[in-house]
Amino acid sequence: MQTVTFIGNGNMAISIAQGLKDRYNIEIVGRNMDNLNLFEKNLGIKIDKYLINEFDISGKTIILCVKPNNIEDISRQVEGKAKVIYSVLAGTSIDKLRDAIDSYAIIRTMPNLASSIGKSINTIPGDIEFKEDAHILFSAIGSTLWVDSQKEIDIATALAGSGPAYLALIAEALADGAVKQGLKREYAMSVMRGLFDGFGTLIQTQHPALLKDAVMSPAGTTAYGYSALEDGNVRASCIDAIERAYNRAKEL
Repeated sequence: MQTVTFIGNGNMAISIAQGLKDRYNIEIVGRNMDNLNLFEKNLGIKIDKYLINEFDISGKTIILCVKPNNIEDISRQVEGKAKVIYSVLAGTSIDKLRDAIDSYAIIRTMPNLASSIGKSINTIPGDIEFKEDAHILFSAIGSTLWVDSQKEIDIATALAGSGPAYLALIAEALADGAVKQGLKREYAMSVMRGLFDGFGTLIQTQHPALLKDAVMSPAGTTAYGYSALEDGNVRASCIDAIERAYNRAKEL
């Protein structure tokens, strides 16, 4: 199996590695061996582990999962020239990555936490000669979408990368609403999870507006509940969330 090298051992790294471990050999590089050992334990398989100041990236396929503000520190410690670097650093441009780390090719992508269950959506721009390799690698953790510009991946980051947090807020709030009206907490959580499971399948083939109209009878319960969401500016808040996250990605 091909070997993939992770630089960084945070939540995104472990999520991606969980999705890749059955198809690729995994090795991990970081600054603290205790953290690398914990990464291995959480991954559930034996992997090779290296301290970054002792590691040569020459010829390696790298998935870079450090915090964006750590890129300069990483650049001072790595040696060699990688085959390709797949970066999941939000807002960090290909030019900045190329200046920091020597590599024959640079690809940016933004998976999300669903990569651990093979359900991530991975938006990808970068060096075109690695387009097919990128699709093959990241199809192991979900679906892939090649985009034409880095602006588009920054916008997609605001939607897909940050999206699980937005949906988690909605999920929690809906369950809380049911509890407020008298439904037991465990029942509310079960109903909410069933809702998201079914909706996740329906939205793959139907436009959101059509789904809404299909359940909104005149003067019915859905119409009344929906009007409460509009009164609370939920639609505008979602649009603003994407704008703020995108602007933050540009700042990074």
